[in-house]
Amino acid sequence: MVVTSCRYKDNRNPSPKRVNNMKRTIYHILLAMLATLPALGQQTGNMLIRNATVLTITQGTQANTDVLIKGGKIAQVGKNLTAPAGYTVQEATGMFVMPGIIDAHSHQGIDAINEWTAPVTAEVAVGDAINPFDVALYRALAGGVTTIHAMHGSANAIGGQCQTLKLRYGVLEPEALRMQGAPRTIKFALGENPTRVHGGGNNIVPRTRMGVEFVMREAFAKAKAYAAAVDTYTKAKAQKGFRGAPPEYNYRLETLAEILKGNIIIHCHSYRADEIYMMLQVCKDFGIKKIVFQHVNEGFKVAPELAAYGAMASVFADWWAYKFEVYYSTAYNAAILTRNGVTTSINSDDPELMRHLYHEAGKTQKYGALSDDEALALITLNPAKQLGIDQRVGSIEVGKDADLVIFQNHPLSIYGVPQVTIVDGVVRFDRTKDADDMRLAVDPNEPIEAVELEQRDHDSCLEGLDGAFDTIFGLN
Repeated sequence: MVVTSCRYKDNRNPSPKRVNNMKRTIYHILLAMLATLPALGQQTGNMLIRNATVLTITQGTQANTDVLIKGGKIAQVGKNLTAPAGYTVQEATGMFVMPGIIDAHSHQGIDAINEWTAPVTAEVAVGDAINPFDVALYRALAGGVTTIHAMHGSANAIGGQCQTLKLRYGVLEPEALRMQGAPRTIKFALGENPTRVHGGGNNIVPRTRMGVEFVMREAFAKAKAYAAAVDTYTKAKAQKGFRGAPPEYNYRLETLAEILKGNIIIHCHSYRADEIYMMLQVCKDFGIKKIVFQHVNEGFKVAPELAAYGAMASVFADWWAYKFEVYYSTAYNAAILTRNGVTTSINSDDPELMRHLYHEAGKTQKYGALSDDEALALITLNPAKQLGIDQRVGSIEVGKDADLVIFQNHPLSIYGVPQVTIVDGVVRFDRTKDADDMRLAVDPNEPIEAVELEQRDHDSCLEGLDGAFDTIFGLN
């Protein structure tokens, strides 16, 4: 409804009563529209995908099989299923259907990634500023990605909290991108990144790798004491006649205490085997069980130790030597970790690489001879486990969210191309039907993105800190 005038056709002024009625009508219409925004973000679909080769990940490959989606959930997987009235039918004869790809390490869809002002910033959260207009989310859908772990950067020994996002590109409400119910996660970092940011011109801890460990131990010790003080106060307050003040509220320490309680999963930026092993000892001393090492290029050196502790690893397929501390790795890393029983995923940490993670998974068959299911699990079920969402996504099973990708040719083939990407039963990408430009807002004055042809420093975890280093070292 568009109101262009409050005048009658004969140009006479309307009565005050009529004006008030029109205002009330417009007000209620606007309220109704606003009320529907979250619902639009959580939109679910009903669909039948017919006659595909279904790559379930957990229950093998099923040829000439249908997938029935009801209310955004997988309702049935079988042959010769019938679509109820009103259901969309997606013909997939000769094509492959796999679970939506999950990127366990991304920095897309958020406003900024590094709160680099202190070695510990557990009180901040990237989910407080989600950008639903980020066109990289649509481009990720074009690569079959349906869920990403939008992470804080690695400027701090203990960084901010991360956010698991569903790629419901097209929604206007930022909250609609959140994966409701996903466990809380937080970013930690070892090595050169926090020491460069804080130890440079600031001359504060950490300046060294041993300083990084100290910062973490000190922070956890303070959090443990804070949690004990809160618990003591809570118990005392229940006693009759108690009079006293509670401990001063501290959200940073409260967040760290939640890690100690097992309510927040650590995702730790790491490269070298010695530091990975060090971090395991820190976790052991403070009783922390939930940790995923990110990058973990030298993870193959400590694979048995990672497996024994129950730690997980999210790696690159074959990316290293982009800075000194990561000069050494191997393309067999993912396979070695997998063979040692470590829950392993392959991630992107990059908006371009995110669009062909299925190719990255395919490399593990050349380097390590993983099976189809093992290779595909690296970008589906395993990252789901690392984010604590494997009961909802990561495999094609009845009851799970209908986050699926339809491929022309096998996704592990170099000829594999995503055709349709589905989130919660709703088509969010369609290669044949989508317009050439799917940005939510096209600015004719926006400069064309530069194309980088040379190899660059692949460390997106330090995104946005170029100016910071100039400040730290007195260059501006």
